[in-house]
Amino acid sequence: MHRVLLLGAGKIGRAIASFLRSTGDFDVLVADADAEALAKLAGMVPVPTVVCDASNEAQLRDLMQDRDSVLSALVFSVNPTVARIAVETQTSYFDLTEDVATTRAVRQLANQCRDGCILMPQCGLAPGFISVAANHLMQQFDSLDRVHMRVGALPQFPSNTLKYNLTWSTDGLINEYCNPCEAIHEGQLHEVLPMEGYEQFSLDGVRYEAFNTSGGLGSLCETMQGKVRELNYRTVRYTGHRDLMTFLLSGLRLSERRGLLKELLENAIPVTYQDVVITFVNVTGMRGGQFVQVSDARKIYHQEIAGRHWGAIQITTAAGICAALDLHATGKLPSRGFVRQEDIRFEDFITNRFGRYYAGGTDVRMDSGTLLPEGM
Repeated sequence: MHRVLLLGAGKIGRAIASFLRSTGDFDVLVADADAEALAKLAGMVPVPTVVCDASNEAQLRDLMQDRDSVLSALVFSVNPTVARIAVETQTSYFDLTEDVATTRAVRQLANQCRDGCILMPQCGLAPGFISVAANHLMQQFDSLDRVHMRVGALPQFPSNTLKYNLTWSTDGLINEYCNPCEAIHEGQLHEVLPMEGYEQFSLDGVRYEAFNTSGGLGSLCETMQGKVRELNYRTVRYTGHRDLMTFLLSGLRLSERRGLLKELLENAIPVTYQDVVITFVNVTGMRGGQFVQVSDARKIYHQEIAGRHWGAIQITTAAGICAALDLHATGKLPSRGFVRQEDIRFEDFITNRFGRYYAGGTDVRMDSGTLLPEGM
């Protein structure tokens, strides 16, 4: 049985623990500094728990000693420490971070891994699955022109001025809205401003907007530099959201006071578990002498799983990291060092017992709108 240390008992941590525990193939120990969060989780999922502050390196080291893998569902700022101790104990490491600097710090540790120990950050939705899906489409071309990746975690029933509800980490949301973004333009990697690159599009009769946010591309810019003319990632929201957030971030300069912005958002914007996750990838390039576009659009809704209701962002994020862990445990990933999301074969992911939650609500199309058979 694969022995897992799960750090974090929040909204996403609870879903991860439930998914892993339900298979009977993972021995899961959950650690968190918040005893109340652990008690809440234990009332939902019958797994052992332990109170542990991630800043306590000695305790982290002790907890990892007899674990095969560690999964971090903690705020991104503590992940470099967790990854460093994972390398010291030769424990395979997985996280959900969208923070570019954190991923770079984790990667620098990879050459210290021995066989069987991997470091795999960015295992959620975006970064995460969206890179797996984009890479799958890119493999279908002889040469690439444009790769556009769009992802949104949205309330199914928007009812406030921002047309938004909190569905995951507020720290992560603010980080995405405030930090520089990577993109490829004319074959070269560039940094672009968050909240810029505004566009609108329709999907299933609903009008959305999209704009630059940080971190969603994972390592794809580095992987694809010089191989594609244009590659970018944008977050999807209902129309009108971007202008209001720009007023808060730039007009009121709350991007410089992130603690205050977090307090305002968490006291004014309610959490919802009635949400929908949208993923939308467009790839254009040459194939068989033709200039072709292929698109992959998915909508994943909140749903009941094993008798308990989970939000769409909980399902998709937990499915991403659980699938990565499962593929590692079954020998379907590189066995040593730094592993990227694009190292996952799409077929392995989408047929995985966790990755299958992404399979519903799929519309994969080729330029004229003709349904593209799986595997083309």
